[in-house]
Amino acid sequence: MTIQDNNLFEALPHVEAMKEQMTTIAAAPAGAPFGLPGHFYADQAYFDYECATVLKSGWHCAGRADELAQEGDYLTLHLLGEPLIIVRDASGIKALSNVCRHRGMRLVEGQGNSKRFVCPYHAWTYGTDGTLLRATRMENEGFDPQTCKLGEFACVERFGFVYVCLDQNPTDIDKELTGLETLIGAYEPDNYKIVHSAIEVWKTNWKCLVENFMEGYHLSVVHPQTLHGYTPTGLSEKAASGDSFTSYYANYPQDIPSRGQGAPGLSAKDQHRSTLFAVFPCQVVSIAASLLVSLSIRPQTADSIEVRWTMSVYGDEFDQDTINQRIALWEDVNREDREKLEIMQSAFGSIHATGGPLAGPDYEGTVHDFLLWLAKHNT
Repeated sequence: MTIQDNNLFEALPHVEAMKEQMTTIAAAPAGAPFGLPGHFYADQAYFDYECATVLKSGWHCAGRADELAQEGDYLTLHLLGEPLIIVRDASGIKALSNVCRHRGMRLVEGQGNSKRFVCPYHAWTYGTDGTLLRATRMENEGFDPQTCKLGEFACVERFGFVYVCLDQNPTDIDKELTGLETLIGAYEPDNYKIVHSAIEVWKTNWKCLVENFMEGYHLSVVHPQTLHGYTPTGLSEKAASGDSFTSYYANYPQDIPSRGQGAPGLSAKDQHRSTLFAVFPCQVVSIAASLLVSLSIRPQTADSIEVRWTMSVYGDEFDQDTINQRIALWEDVNREDREKLEIMQSAFGSIHATGGPLAGPDYEGTVHDFLLWLAKHNT
């Protein structure tokens, strides 16, 4: 998959027609919102258009900052065709291109700690700031190592997460997320520590997982054993939204205990619910008093995504057995969602997959927020 120039899509009439259709759907009365038809989730040309526009310009979660606690700590990922190294150097966390400036070899794989990155092809060596340190046998008169620094992308830390943007002129993430600090600040999200991460491939469109994670309408139906007891559909409650985020509360029944004390500033109500939020385009999060789960969605094709999910805990309330139980629970929850979304993906080609009416704000208001955001960036 490559990021394509938006001008290329002017020659694709059906993509232009879909853009107009999305604008029309988003303009429906607030009391009668509709979801998107199936072709918005299945058409490869439209997916390529999204890669060049809404996905390229968005801020994407690369991981948790505490995964990169020491200088030289790094992790790698592929984002919309760009191989990246997320690394902490002396000045902070950076997003470097994982492409050698000599012949284009990927420099490093996986996750670890290193003082330098050595190309496995010809041993060109780079510092953690991207500077070319060594290039053996490069004695040509015209060779200038100063011009061979690794490419770099915009990278920031917010709420304990590391975000990266591929656009050369990134938006102001703080403006995009105005209001999110008010929503989750009392949880002290920066102070959660990662205890688990995993990468999975799901056969579904990227938008499907955003919408699925961000609505409580399906909780009691899809997760009767795993989630219904603590977060039944009937107690879902729409919460704040902003330029590039939406949220809802998954409230717990009164007759069950909370799942930890968490930060000292949390109210009793906050201790008795999970707050779910999405940072558009591709991160969805559940934060509770002592547990934070984040899913970073990395679109691959119209019907395939890579999902990196992490679990973090607040303080030392959970022993290892409890942490293992929480990991196993979320593995089950993710499996239940993945199975449903993959079945749904297989039906999007139907002529009857025309998009249906959405439920009210407490159940699918977040899906409507996402649709409005997509339509706003549909240029």
